[in-house]
Amino acid sequence: MSHSLPRLAAPALLLVLAACAGSPQQGAFLSSYEGLAPRTDMVRAGALDRSDPAALAGVTSVRIEPTVFAPRAEAKAWMTPAEQTALLREVDAQLCFELSERFEIAGANAPPQTPRVRAAVTEVIPTGRAGSAASAAAGFFIPGPIGVRVPGTLGGLGAEAEMLGPQGQQAAAIVWRRTATAIGTDNPSLSRIGDALQFVEPFADAAAAAMTPEDHTARTITAETDPCREFGARFRVEGFGARFITGLYVPEASAARPADTAPETVPEPQP
Repeated sequence: MSHSLPRLAAPALLLVLAACAGSPQQGAFLSSYEGLAPRTDMVRAGALDRSDPAALAGVTSVRIEPTVFAPRAEAKAWMTPAEQTALLREVDAQLCFELSERFEIAGANAPPQTPRVRAAVTEVIPTGRAGSAASAAAGFFIPGPIGVRVPGTLGGLGAEAEMLGPQGQQAAAIVWRRTATAIGTDNPSLSRIGDALQFVEPFADAAAAAMTPEDHTARTITAETDPCREFGARFRVEGFGARFITGLYVPEASAARPADTAPETVPEPQP
């Protein structure tokens, strides 16, 4: 007997995903919100963005500033310092991963004319831990990538980012929001910031896309030249394994390496 979702569930699933995307709220962080337009190519997330092709045309390197919480972000009211640090570091990591595939990542001593990329977390909806274990257990009875989340477990993330030119002019900007879906591929988690951590990667991808010049050529990243080594591996096999075995998103096995953990040493090439 098949446990797959009936055909009629597909349109309903799309409606659920679209409803959960929501309309992103401005977080009083960007230097300007003028010219932002809704993204129409997103189903599971809601976003407003703008890009200035002329300002982006000559960008070859960027300097990424540390992620912060936006002035209107109430997330810090319920998050512990450790949770705040983990989430902000994950945003730093994913922005580094995505942007380094498009631009050279400049260090702290970069020339002042180097464009700056700054981001802020504007909203964090906690993941319900009590029902997540039940959701994971239910996943064993539903084959395939589609899972069912118990009501009250659905978390979310809101974030903003922009690229500023040498004179502080805004070259690109995005306002983004996503909430977990009751039916879909979002993994439950025993971490209160589990959903937020999972949504950082699609946010960073959307932000980097808005900042990418039209004639962009992808950069090749190797272990020896990776400017994002401090955050750990770009793809963590242990995280995938944890999800496969438990049905849960496990931050310790999937998120960025903590700041107090030394990066792996890259072996010197042999002559």
